[in-house]
Amino acid sequence: MAPAKKRSACPEKTSEESGKVAKMDLKSKVEKILESRKHANDIFDIIECLQSEKQKHVVSAINACGELFCTLLERGELFVGKLPEEEEAMSGGHSAEDKYRMFMRHRYNSCVEMLLEHMDHELHEVKEGALCCLMKFAAGEGQHPLEDLDWSEHYSFPRELIQAVVDKLLSKTTDASLLISRFQEFLEMEDVRYYVMSSVRENVCKVMDRSRGEVSPTFQSNAFTLMSNISLPSKEAELTNFMVKQEAKHEDWKAAKLNEHKRVFERMWLGFLKYKLPSNMYKRVLVILHDSILPHMSKPTLMIDFLTAAYEVGGAISLLALNGLFVLIHQHNLDYPDFYKKLYNLLEPSVFHVKYRARFFHLANIFLSSSHLPVYLVAAFAKRLARLALTAPPAALLVVLPFIYNLIRRHPSCRVLIHKPSAEDEPLEDPYVMEEEDPAQCHALESSLWEIKSLQKHFHPDVAKAAMVINTPLSGHEDDISELLELTAYELMERDLKQTQSKGVPLEFGTATQLLSGGGGLLARHFCLG
Repeated sequence: MAPAKKRSACPEKTSEESGKVAKMDLKSKVEKILESRKHANDIFDIIECLQSEKQKHVVSAINACGELFCTLLERGELFVGKLPEEEEAMSGGHSAEDKYRMFMRHRYNSCVEMLLEHMDHELHEVKEGALCCLMKFAAGEGQHPLEDLDWSEHYSFPRELIQAVVDKLLSKTTDASLLISRFQEFLEMEDVRYYVMSSVRENVCKVMDRSRGEVSPTFQSNAFTLMSNISLPSKEAELTNFMVKQEAKHEDWKAAKLNEHKRVFERMWLGFLKYKLPSNMYKRVLVILHDSILPHMSKPTLMIDFLTAAYEVGGAISLLALNGLFVLIHQHNLDYPDFYKKLYNLLEPSVFHVKYRARFFHLANIFLSSSHLPVYLVAAFAKRLARLALTAPPAALLVVLPFIYNLIRRHPSCRVLIHKPSAEDEPLEDPYVMEEEDPAQCHALESSLWEIKSLQKHFHPDVAKAAMVINTPLSGHEDDISELLELTAYELMERDLKQTQSKGVPLEFGTATQLLSGGGGLLARHFCLG
C-alpha cells in the first residue's frame, strides 16, 4: 500500500463554522477508516489537522486521533515488535496484512510525536487534550502491547510512553503547573504513579548531571510540583486502582507492592535533593517534608544530610530544617545532640519580623513541650525570649509572654527566674550572657526575668496587662497561644480602634465648627484675612 497524501481536511477559514465542519469531517473520516481499509490514506488528513494553526481544528484532530488509534489498538491492527523503516516495510516481502499494520503503526508513532510537541503548546486546552490523549494511548498499549515484553520485570506497562510524557511535564522553559495539576488524576493509579516516580528520578539525574547543577529554576519548580503531587497509600491493601491489569502475574509485579513504591519514592526525592537548590526551593521542600515526604520513605534517616545542609543556609530555612530533624529524632530515634542548641541560636530579633514567625513559635512550642528537658535549657529559652521581648513589636509580645509563662508552668523549677531574691537598694548586674551560643553556658538560671517587669510599663495596654500576670502566682493551666500566632500589627490596631470608637473617648472640650471660615475666624486673626 503506497500512501498517497490527500487534500487537507482543515481549510483555514475565519468563520466559526469551519471548526464545526472540520470536526464533522474528521469524525466521518475516522468512521470510514475503521469501516474499510481502503480509506486508510484518509489518516493523513487527520494528522495534518494536528499541525493546524486553528485551536479548534487541533483539538478536533486530537479527539479524532484518540478515537481512531485506541480502536486500532483494541483491534490489534497496529504492528507489534521492532518496526522496520517505512520504505523497507512497503517494499519488502511482507504480506498485505503486515504492510497495513506497519503503515498504521508509523502513523501512530507520528501522532504520538505531535501530541508530545503539543504539550508545549501556548494554549492550555491543546496541552490538556494532548496529555489526556497520550494517557489513553498508554492505557491502550498496556492492554495491547506494541513491543516484545520483558515479563521478568516490567510486564506490559508502556514505560517509554510514560517517560516521554514525564519529560514534557518537566519542561526547562515553560511553567507546567497547570498541566501537572491535570495529570494528578492519573497519578492516583498505582502503576502510573510507580513508573512516573522512576521516570522523574531518571529525568532529574540526567538534566542535573548535564548542567552540573546549574539548571533553570523553571525545571526545578516543575520537578517539585510533580513530585509534591505524588502521595502514597499507607497500606498495601489500598493498592487497588491500576491502569493495566497483569492477570495471573499481577501479585509478583513490583508496581503492586507498597515497599517497592516507597523505595522508588525515596530514590526520587533523594535524587532531587542531592543537588544544590535555590533558597525558595529549600523552603518549598521543607514546608511539606514532615507531612508529605518523611512518612512515605522506607528509610527517613537518609534525609539527615539534606536537613543538615539546609540548616546551614540560615534564617527561616534553618527553622524549617529543624522541624524535619525533630521528626527524625522523636519518631526514628536519630541521635542529634545539637538540636536544641541550634534552635536556641535561631532566637534573634529578626524572628519577630519574618514571614514564618507564626510557624516558628508553633514549632518551638512543640519542641519545648517535653517535661524531660533539663531545667537549664528551658531557663535559657525563657530568658533569651524575655531579653528579645524588650525590642519586639506589640503583636509579637502578645505571643512571647504567654509562651514564656507556659515554659515555666511545664517546668516548675524555672520559677526561680520569677522569685529571685535580691537587695532592693543594691544594683545588680545581670549574669545572663546573651552572646553565648551554648544554652548550658549562658547562666540563665542565675538571672531573673526582670525584662517582663520592665514591660509592665509598655505603651500598649494589652502588653502591659500581659506582663502583669507575672506578679501573681501562675496557674497550672497553660495559655492557648494558637489564636495569637497569626496576630498582626494591623489586626491589633483595628481591634484597638474598634474599642476606642465604642467608648467614645473625647479629644477636645469644644467641637471646632468654623476652623477655616473667613471674618473673625482662626485664619483671619493670624493671617489678616478679610
